[in-house]
Amino acid sequence: MRTGPAEGALEGRAAERPLPYRWVALIALGGAALALASTLVGSEPIAPSLVARVLLHEISGGALVPTVCPTVQPVGCSSVITIVWDVRVPAILLAILVGAALGLSGATLQGVFRNPLADPYLLGLSSGATVGVAIVLMLNVGLAYANLTLPLLAFVGALATGGAILVAARSPSSSIETLLLTGVALSAFLSAVLSLLLLYNPYRNLQVTYWLLGGLYGGTWDRDGIVFGGLLIGGALLALYGRALNLLQLGPEVAQSLGVDGRAVRVRLILLASFLTAIAVAFSGIIGFVGLVSPHVVRRLVGPDYRKVLPGSALVGASFLLVANDLSQLVIPDAILPVGIFTSFVGAPFFLYLLYRQRRLDTMGRGIG
Repeated sequence: MRTGPAEGALEGRAAERPLPYRWVALIALGGAALALASTLVGSEPIAPSLVARVLLHEISGGALVPTVCPTVQPVGCSSVITIVWDVRVPAILLAILVGAALGLSGATLQGVFRNPLADPYLLGLSSGATVGVAIVLMLNVGLAYANLTLPLLAFVGALATGGAILVAARSPSSSIETLLLTGVALSAFLSAVLSLLLLYNPYRNLQVTYWLLGGLYGGTWDRDGIVFGGLLIGGALLALYGRALNLLQLGPEVAQSLGVDGRAVRVRLILLASFLTAIAVAFSGIIGFVGLVSPHVVRRLVGPDYRKVLPGSALVGASFLLVANDLSQLVIPDAILPVGIFTSFVGAPFFLYLLYRQRRLDTMGRGIG
């Protein structure tokens, strides 16, 4: 199919970035190196050589390294394997998967709303998913099947919030300020609902409150498998909409003239963003600003083409959350802090910078400053 002049202009701007796939490859390699280094981080110091032997032994099924620790007593060796393979590695994989899901969700929302400040945390999708999870934890609704009910009710909550945001965004008088204030209002309402749930079962307040701050300490192989499956499905479906997202940036009329049904595409993308947010929140709690920061970093490196922005945002989001997870274990020895604290330390100033820059760029069509 031939490329129209409007679409060609967008792709031409993307082509101005030299070798964009080189940046994506570098981010992927850096993330892989960071993941390996993260296996050394923890409250229990373990020699790097021993960690490497554990990884090679478990990955190869004992073919490459038949004996993990020949100089350590069997009981101590078993503890080392448990710490590395059953505690650290699942948490690292969960950080990678959740960060990738939030990065993809943020990039999708920014493309749908043509709004650089869109983010599942700021728009209230994370809060909606949290209410769904809190219903499971506080009211014991399907708690025996938590691996299924947590993402299911989280998806319902995130989808309801996404629908409300979509209605607000389609208003003729909508603007960045309107969108953000709608998200703030929804988050406040959902926080009130959450407070009622916490009061209903005060004995579980501490557990749920800690979970609300975001943490990856609950990573297990089963949960990693569920999140990986959800990310694989959501990411594969989003990959089909890279060109459509590019055309949406040119305006609904131009997109319609080039064969993209803007209304239908927006609804589908909101569904996918809600699904990815729900999968992330269900097993990690609320982790803010990953979806805000990641797409901006990628666009700086590879340009505005969403066929590159989407996978790049997944990689940057995974690396960002992995660093935050490492810091949560290193700042205070013998304690694991909620990872959401560290993403907020980076994301909140970044959000203020973007908001100030948008006002300077006359986002609402009036001269400012």
